Amino acid sequence: MKILVLGGTTEGRALAAACAAVPGLEVISSLAGRTSSPLLPAGAVRVGGFGGVDGLVGYLREHRIDAIVDATHPFAATMTAHAVAAAARAWVPLLVLRRPGWTEQPGDEWRRVPDLAAAAALVPGLGERVFLTTGRQSIAAFAEVDACWFLARSVEPPAGQLPQRLEVLLERGPFTVAGELALLAEHRIDVLVSKDSGGTTAKLDAARELGLPVVLVDRPPAPPATETAPTVAAAIAWLRESLHGSPAADGLGTNGDGCPRRAGRQQEQDWGVRGALGRNEACVSAAGGQQEQGLGCPRPRAR
Repeated sequence: MKILVLGGTTEGRALAAACAAVPGLEVISSLAGRTSSPLLPAGAVRVGGFGGVDGLVGYLREHRIDAIVDATHPFAATMTAHAVAAAARAWVPLLVLRRPGWTEQPGDEWRRVPDLAAAAALVPGLGERVFLTTGRQSIAAFAEVDACWFLARSVEPPAGQLPQRLEVLLERGPFTVAGELALLAEHRIDVLVSKDSGGTTAKLDAARELGLPVVLVDRPPAPPATETAPTVAAAIAWLRESLHGSPAADGLGTNGDGCPRRAGRQQEQDWGVRGALGRNEACVSAAGGQQEQGLGCPRPRAR
């Protein structure tokens, strides 16, 4: 059985490691190739794009992929949309693995905005020295903001149009609260800009401690009717159901029946899978020629 993990995120690497340890389960991780020295996950790795939806459909069929887990960055909306479309065309079950976004805490001074353009319009009114942690491909959105000095942090050097007053730190996390406090103080930062990526909160904790305003860009929503999970454990639970009946699923653990059963309300909440178990009342037989809409059961595909 073959699992395609789209990503390069922390969750994608953790899922690949869990799958790679299961006999009979082959995991292939696909990385976008935007960093020159990525942290490589366990199992097979491919680097680079697929060539749009058509290219991804061809890859799924050629490599006989049995399930896809989209563990790309929460802001990789184009790749997620392509994965959803390709999975539907190739009749391959798909799960979107997304860590939860951040939740505002007492003492936070957050300004949520819908996109980077709104963030760029807002920062001049909040401060003069801005710490950008939105990724190197997002720095260009602030190129026309002449009223501010920017400190940007990224793994790779940014390219394209950039702000006139910009200093770049080439660093890879994780970062600590103490380290972030020292960085903010050293550069006299008075505004933090970030995407609502979720995950570690060191920079947000430091901003809260210093009373700094935070401009937070909201993440794009997942495509409609897409199965999602917030944790690696929930993704493994989904894989158990999707691959039920295979030796690999036995390695992950199974529920003992031939198709996803209705889970209890608390279990559904803990797993965080929108209906991957609860919505599917029964499997659709291959003889019926119908496509399982919930993607909870393996679906017949031409080989």
